[in-house]
Amino acid sequence: MSRALIIGSSGGIGKALKEELESTGCDVVGLSRTENGLDIADETSIISVTTGLKGTFDTILVATGSLSPRDQGPEKTYKVLDAETAALQFAVNSIGPMVILKHTAHLLPRDSKAVFAVLSARVGSIGDNHLGGWYSYRASKAALNQFIRTASIELARTHKRSICVALHPGTVATEFTRNYTTHTSVSSSVSSKNLLNVIDGLTPRETGQFLDWAGNPIPW
Repeated sequence: MSRALIIGSSGGIGKALKEELESTGCDVVGLSRTENGLDIADETSIISVTTGLKGTFDTILVATGSLSPRDQGPEKTYKVLDAETAALQFAVNSIGPMVILKHTAHLLPRDSKAVFAVLSARVGSIGDNHLGGWYSYRASKAALNQFIRTASIELARTHKRSICVALHPGTVATEFTRNYTTHTSVSSSVSSKNLLNVIDGLTPRETGQFLDWAGNPIPW
């Protein structure tokens, strides 16, 4: 990929993606709350930060997300579900990435491979949910997956070689997961290489899919 836009470029995975792409000679533009004041849950902020972007991007990758807003931790039972906290999860994890697509789709090339990818999570799989818990995070990622599946159909009408996918990065050792990792994790650097390898190998046949870090389909 010759030019990429990374949303969430100051986070653990986003920063690693930006650095890995830059090491290959890719022209990378990074946007984040820390660096540019981008609030993924505020459409006005998204418009303000993205309006000045010029040219086209072969890849737009949204690497934002919220696992535990307000430091309350993922819900283990519906008895502690808080409506406002759940709504915030959806604003950040589901709606935000789609608003990014709304305001950046015109930056994707129409006559060549164009990738719009978001970081989802395996726990957003309905078919693979055997443990329960984590209500808001699971549901917000499941909603994101449906958004991406639906958007892939519409985007293909105007961008014939487009690829719109949800990607599970695996369990990555970042501040994001520090308090919730219960099994083997990989570094942000390793995760970014895995994700970029998957993206490099994608074709329009894979648009609308939910894939893991190795490129394997995950049940919806």
